Amino acid sequence: MTETAVTETAGRTPDAALRADGVGRVFGRGANEVHALRDVSLVARAGELLVVRGPSGSGKTTLLNILGGLDRPTSGEVVLAGERTLSAMRERDVLQVRRREIGYVFQSFGLVPVLSAAENVEVPLRLQGVEPRERAERVARALALVGLDAHAAQRPYELSGGQQQRVGIARALVAEPAVLIADEPTGQLDSGTAATVMDLVREVVHERGVAAVVSTHDPLLVQRADRVVELHDGRVVQPG
Repeated sequence: MTETAVTETAGRTPDAALRADGVGRVFGRGANEVHALRDVSLVARAGELLVVRGPSGSGKTTLLNILGGLDRPTSGEVVLAGERTLSAMRERDVLQVRRREIGYVFQSFGLVPVLSAAENVEVPLRLQGVEPRERAERVARALALVGLDAHAAQRPYELSGGQQQRVGIARALVAEPAVLIADEPTGQLDSGTAATVMDLVREVVHERGVAAVVSTHDPLLVQRADRVVELHDGRVVQPG
């Protein structure tokens, strides 16, 4: 692992799946203005696990929301592979990108309680209008990838926290996205389970060539990164 935090240089990078160039995000106005991000530049490369670390309130979630198209920057831009500027797209086009090219893993798991593991994983494919037989095949592959093929019929309350997060990872990967965004994906897990989940993410990233951006403040999980970017007060900084 390369543990040196770096301030990425904006500009074209041949293997970049996702790039942030001078991204800033301001909430509020006037005396109530809060600069959540200031001039953040970074590159997420295919086949690489990039960890964004920093204390609570450092801007990690805001940055990941912008990288994933859930929010728009106040300044700067987010660029996808092929030099498509995500932050300048119409909302309906951003929605299509989120459905087809970006997978999300959430700290709170985000599973639908009344759906089985397989049905939860299937949701992105239903939104894309994928044919039923293909949906079933891809869901089965995704659950097998995370080691839960034997738990396909179980609902979230019948699964452990680690298993629920594995379902979340399978759901994020079932559409075969180029980019995986994970915001504190192990925040609700014990250290042993968290390490197992992060090992799974790293394995998938390396084997499938996915560009993963994962936020965490856990130093044990940072050790599994290929590269680390550290945020403090909305800025990328060198490690202390």
